[in-house]
Amino acid sequence: MSEKIRILLVDDDEDDFIITRDIIDDIPGRNYVLDWTGSFQEALNIIAERRHDIYLVDYRLGAHDGLELIKEAIKQKSKAPFILLTGQSDRETDEKAMRAGALDYLVKGTISPNELERSIRYSIEHAKSLAVIQRLNSELEQRVKERTQELGAAIRKLEETNRSLYEAEQEVRNALQKEKELHELKSRFVTIASHEFRTPLSTVLSSVSLIGKYKTAEDDDKRMKHVGRIKSAVSNLTSILNDFLSISRIEEGKIYNVPTTFDMHSFAAEVADEAQGVLKLGQKINYKHLGEDTTAVLDKQLLKNVLFNLLSNASKYSGEYKQIDFTTEVKDHTVRLVVQDEGIGIPEADKVHLFTPFFRAQNVTNIQGTGLGLNIVKKYVDIMGGTLSYESEIERGTTFTVSLPQNTTL
Repeated sequence: MSEKIRILLVDDDEDDFIITRDIIDDIPGRNYVLDWTGSFQEALNIIAERRHDIYLVDYRLGAHDGLELIKEAIKQKSKAPFILLTGQSDRETDEKAMRAGALDYLVKGTISPNELERSIRYSIEHAKSLAVIQRLNSELEQRVKERTQELGAAIRKLEETNRSLYEAEQEVRNALQKEKELHELKSRFVTIASHEFRTPLSTVLSSVSLIGKYKTAEDDDKRMKHVGRIKSAVSNLTSILNDFLSISRIEEGKIYNVPTTFDMHSFAAEVADEAQGVLKLGQKINYKHLGEDTTAVLDKQLLKNVLFNLLSNASKYSGEYKQIDFTTEVKDHTVRLVVQDEGIGIPEADKVHLFTPFFRAQNVTNIQGTGLGLNIVKKYVDIMGGTLSYESEIERGTTFTVSLPQNTTL
């Protein structure tokens, strides 16, 4: 950490302030500034100044309690995270703290320097992730507002140009339908984003809490198990954010097709090797290039995103020890890519919606995902001027085929 992290402790017991200060002083590589107040009202005033990065709030505050303070501060638009300090560890207190808006709670008298440092660090990261969701939600709201303005402009234009009643009705209906679709998109985004962020963040918080309890060398395996869970959860969060940001960049027209000349065989082999990191136990990617021609003239980054997404999906929706066949071919100024799995397949009724943003088939509800992957793949293929097709059968697997025209002008 390069910058100081400012902490405000809200606790009406000076002894607890001294104890907390000593714990923070014992944190290795300490990079914290601790302020303290014992007054409920003074705490609200200080929080309103937004000078601190995180707040440690005692459950008991004289005539008030910490939950009241957290609720009131959040009502006043406080963005920094809150950690509740309690005298007891039970599920009821945990649930009350989370409902009030706290990102974590710690039991006084048992807090170690490492446990406090991890709780502060992950609460701040959690708050940053929530801020990203709120920003994206605000952007969607702005688009709804713009759609509404477009509707008003369309109506005014109809009045000014005196078009026929039928044409006017059709244009208004289309504008209303677009607005309805955007509202539905916003609703699906908020629902899916909230759900997909909650699961890995809960994993991180629970693992951090448990790691703090393993203090001996004999507990190394347990510690490493939870470190692995945290790494996996953070990787999942990164993947979710990348999907959201990719959709945003595509819709804003910031994705361009920039072809270069490269060797398709070696490039695809590298992507297949990189995808090994997401495979389940016993799964294997069988890569093969057909034909002697290996020269491709395409956008390598867009192509890599397409291939990695298709290979990741093949692994995600297949069981352990399943095979994934991956072939490439350069022929007649066209690059052809095929990814075939032995997975759960796509229900017939869901195929018509497969490339719709946030859509998830009825047989994948227990598998984590945002419903954006194939939509992003389809848009990338469209940007490169190609086609994407598939064949799928329930419990027998799915085959995706991508055909991309070579840019022969380079």
